[in-house]
Amino acid sequence: MAIQFVTKVALLALLLIGGPQLQAEAGIIGAVASYGVCQTGCNTVWVACVAAAGGVAGVSTGGTAVPAAILACNAANGVCMAGCASVTLLAPTP
Repeated sequence: MAIQFVTKVALLALLLIGGPQLQAEAGIIGAVASYGVCQTGCNTVWVACVAAAGGVAGVSTGGTAVPAAILACNAANGVCMAGCASVTLLAPTP
């Protein structure tokens, strides 16, 4: 399980690094496409994180019954999604 998680994190990092290059070559279409790819990477890692914490992605609704590890996964996913927006949507397009 740990190897799969590391592989997914490495893939996400590659997508985040490659996103601006895709955008630079394809303009606005590249920006939208790389944003979607980046979000998919974030969600893939989020699902793996929640599963590693013993949960099922999309099932918990919040509150005191949710384990702290799952809440940390949710917070990290939010940071990742914000990173996608700043890297792909807010970057200047040629």
